[in-house]
Amino acid sequence: MRATDGGQRLTAAELDGSLGERATLVQFSSAFCAPCRATRRVLDDVAGMVEGVRHVEIDAEAHLDLVRRLGIVKTPTVLVLDADGAVVRRASGQPRRADVIAALGAAVGPA
Repeated sequence: MRATDGGQRLTAAELDGSLGERATLVQFSSAFCAPCRATRRVLDDVAGMVEGVRHVEIDAEAHLDLVRRLGIVKTPTVLVLDADGAVVRRASGQPRRADVIAALGAAVGPA
């Protein structure tokens, strides 16, 4: 997962709910995307391991405004948000569990 410095931010309203207390894993998916299903399992598992982290899956086709604004070009794309909704890490394709955990470390800082 690569660091981002674009100053992009997402709000709870854009995520149809709330941000995680410490971080949010945002997954852009599409209906017939096999790697999206595997990514969902990884992100759900990691979110369940780290207190205060929420996983949100967004249907890319239903949220084209966000897809365009954030420059999403393929699914799955995963964004790691800090507690304020700032995008701190980004990955296209299916991420490895270890990479997600490391990216969360950058987003949440020390416990």
